[in-house]
Amino acid sequence: MTRRRLTLRSQLTLLYAVPFTLTGTVLVTVSLLAGRESVPAGAGLPPAPDPAGTGFPVGPWAVLMAVLVLVSLILGRLVADRFLRPVRAITATARDISASDLHRRLGDIGGPDEFAELAATLDDLFRRLETAFAAQRQFIANASHELRTPLTAERALLQVALADPGVTVGSLQEACREVLQLGAAQERLLEALFALASGEQGVEGRQSCDLADLTRAVLRSRPSTGLTVETRLDPAPVAADPRLVQSLIANLVDNAVRHNVPGGRIEVETGAAGGAARLAVRNSGPVVPPAEVDRLFEPFQQLHRERTRHGDGHGLGLAIVRAITTAHHAALVVTAPEAGGLDITVTFP
Repeated sequence: MTRRRLTLRSQLTLLYAVPFTLTGTVLVTVSLLAGRESVPAGAGLPPAPDPAGTGFPVGPWAVLMAVLVLVSLILGRLVADRFLRPVRAITATARDISASDLHRRLGDIGGPDEFAELAATLDDLFRRLETAFAAQRQFIANASHELRTPLTAERALLQVALADPGVTVGSLQEACREVLQLGAAQERLLEALFALASGEQGVEGRQSCDLADLTRAVLRSRPSTGLTVETRLDPAPVAADPRLVQSLIANLVDNAVRHNVPGGRIEVETGAAGGAARLAVRNSGPVVPPAEVDRLFEPFQQLHRERTRHGDGHGLGLAIVRAITTAHHAALVVTAPEAGGLDITVTFP
């Protein structure tokens, strides 16, 4: 059988009442003893029996003790209620906020500094929760749009091909090729979403690897794009998840290729210093306003906010980079040169 614990209100009541009772008992006992000694022998009525041998009548002492205990409990309850009033206000308001409206805040509760600090902490928590839920809703809406668009296009292509009375083998083959291209775009999107989810889950197992080797493998797998690629791949050993780190490098390189200019350049460097491994990717490209840099690392965000996609990008590459960087407790530094493009450096501890 589970033992029922006292409520905080009852515990505080006893905490306040017991010292009051003990202090009162000492004072009453001392007063009675002093009064007993000050009364002349034989004066007045004979004292009440004193079976305990305390030297003074038991009756008055017992009555005083009962009154003292009762008064102590009442005072203890009043003090406990006064002390817990801000807690009850915080609890009720926080419950209402979490159940119905994250826009509300506790604000000034009018209690002691400690309770005001607690309210401010909860307000900050509600603010971050509201931001996180808004970002989650936006992410779901964007992901739904990105997945729905190719499905709608595939359906339209197939319906047009089936409804065309003069359909030929060549037109059917062309429709099939377009459906395959749309399917490949969906596959890339799902792979990007999986990489993003994997990066946000954290690193379960770390292995010894070299950023230089992983970068070479990524660059070898990328076809020539007409861009000038400059590399300086010095050894950069690190304890990390090689699969996630390779995905980070691939997304940085792909971002540098995709958001570049004709005849542009890409610089990729790796190295180690002070016990840390460093990866740097720089690229030419359109000018990025400094105020827009942070937004580019949010899911489904690109420099230009329109929905029309140019190329095969979905706006997930830099979000994946940030998630993997955070999972490895690495430092991510991004600058936007005035000439255009981005300079991105990731430093692994």
